[in-house]
Amino acid sequence: MTEEFDAIIVGGGPAGASAAVRLAAAGARVLLAERDRFPREKLCGEFISPECLWHFARLGVLEEMGRGGGARVWETVFYAPSGRGVSVPSAWFGGQGGDALGLSRAEMDARLLARAREAGVTVLEGAGLASLVVEGGRVLGVRLHADGGPREFRARVTLDATGRHRAVVRRAGRELGREGGEWRGGPESLVAFKTHLEGTRGAAGACELYFYSGGYGGIIPVERGLSNICFMVRARDVRACGSDPERVLREVLMRNRRAAETLKEATARTRWFGVSLEGFGRHEPAPFEGLLAVGDAAAFIDPFTGSGMLMALEGGEIAARAVSGWLARGVGKFAALAREYRAAYASRFDARLRMCNLIRRAAFAPAALVEGTILALNASAAVRRRVARSTRVRAA
Repeated sequence: MTEEFDAIIVGGGPAGASAAVRLAAAGARVLLAERDRFPREKLCGEFISPECLWHFARLGVLEEMGRGGGARVWETVFYAPSGRGVSVPSAWFGGQGGDALGLSRAEMDARLLARAREAGVTVLEGAGLASLVVEGGRVLGVRLHADGGPREFRARVTLDATGRHRAVVRRAGRELGREGGEWRGGPESLVAFKTHLEGTRGAAGACELYFYSGGYGGIIPVERGLSNICFMVRARDVRACGSDPERVLREVLMRNRRAAETLKEATARTRWFGVSLEGFGRHEPAPFEGLLAVGDAAAFIDPFTGSGMLMALEGGEIAARAVSGWLARGVGKFAALAREYRAAYASRFDARLRMCNLIRRAAFAPAALVEGTILALNASAAVRRRVARSTRVRAA
């Protein structure tokens, strides 16, 4: 049997869950399909910037997030390889003031998914993508491995919120025999790692970011007295360390003097996560008829900006606004929805992504240039604030 919805969202992270809550609030019948069962850990920097709290309030989960036990973060300190640092207050990111929050994805995502259920969204966990429903060159839904067997679901629009893997877009490309706006970023391959540590010696209330040859990473306090560490390095450095994340941490990241001091007595308390990174930047947000991309499936921003979670929530909001308006108008041609979504997406994110592309060049620059950049930023609070805001809002 086939079940009918107005919108199907594949992926239950912050982008998918926020879009689902907003669409349900607008009266849409929404299916949210998630491959895993929550709560589950995920590779992420787990920095929730002040602006995210505004989104949580609008989604009706602000108090619930407060019960997650996360840590207040009132500054981010960027450290050059020598250990020289420059501080950016969290209040500068939000524009409205306020602290950031360190909270694990296991806590945050589970609370957002529970909110989606409360809002009337049909949520399927443990539902793997089997194939797409494709007719006449248009995506009309999905087939899922769910509840012990294959099930077919159809909708007027499908949203890919599966993250960097872009599982739905790539499947659509194969089934339709066309490219889905793929891109390749970066001069060489990078690998990211993440775990939760005990015994770090970072400054209270601080997210610390460390730059070193061939990459960067950092720590942030989260719940239960632990600290999240997330870092990226060149693939060749990972191979040189036998693909052992503990060795990479000690032999690559801890070349940064501040990192060596902060992490020398730290021990991992959760399993390591690792993933290869294809690059940074944006994809086509409306790659095929009947299909939109949201969150990391649409664009992957540099983690050092601390705005990945914000972009996921913003992207969910933009997609929900476009889709709910399209549904309210009586569902005209999909091309009209695609044009509206592309325009809104570009207006909100393109300038931000271009700025981050420029900043990334400094992040991966030789040590002497990183040191000079830190010195220059320390000389002017106004410049630091403007750079921080440029990763959040459109340029004038």
